[in-house]
Amino acid sequence: DDIQLNEAVYCSEKGTGMRNRSMAYFMQSENLLEGDVESLLDFYFKMCSIDITAEDLAQYGMILANGGMDPLTGEQLVENWILRIVKTLMVTCGLYDGSGEFAIKVGIPSKSGVGGGIVSSVEGRMGIGVFSPALDAKGNSVGSYRVLEYLSLELGLHYFSGIC
Repeated sequence: DDIQLNEAVYCSEKGTGMRNRSMAYFMQSENLLEGDVESLLDFYFKMCSIDITAEDLAQYGMILANGGMDPLTGEQLVENWILRIVKTLMVTCGLYDGSGEFAIKVGIPSKSGVGGGIVSSVEGRMGIGVFSPALDAKGNSVGSYRVLEYLSLELGLHYFSGIC
């Protein structure tokens, strides 16, 4: 109930989202996006500007790690086919241009946000939410990245660690 829009972040995202805008119009030209592009972008920018806590992020990651079911309530919140898409996107592009390096170093499906938070999902085990506001050149939280790298190494969380 206490999740709210951060108006300052929203205005910043909306004012500087030229790459998102160009991708959205390209997707529409390829018939991959339906509807009014500016309205869709406005909704997207608002979703990127929600104030939440690291605990909220961890709970979202936990739901993804638990097959879309909230283990606190037992409610199925996300269908399997959507989970597959979301977690695949988290691995392949969840940390913007740093996604490939993150997949190699950390190996946990994750999504970073412009505010410095990262949500991560360790399949069948846990959700992790971390926050640190300083961003690197690729738009990812420096501190959050390092925490996840440490946890992955120390707890053996890398998705591909068992593959020879």
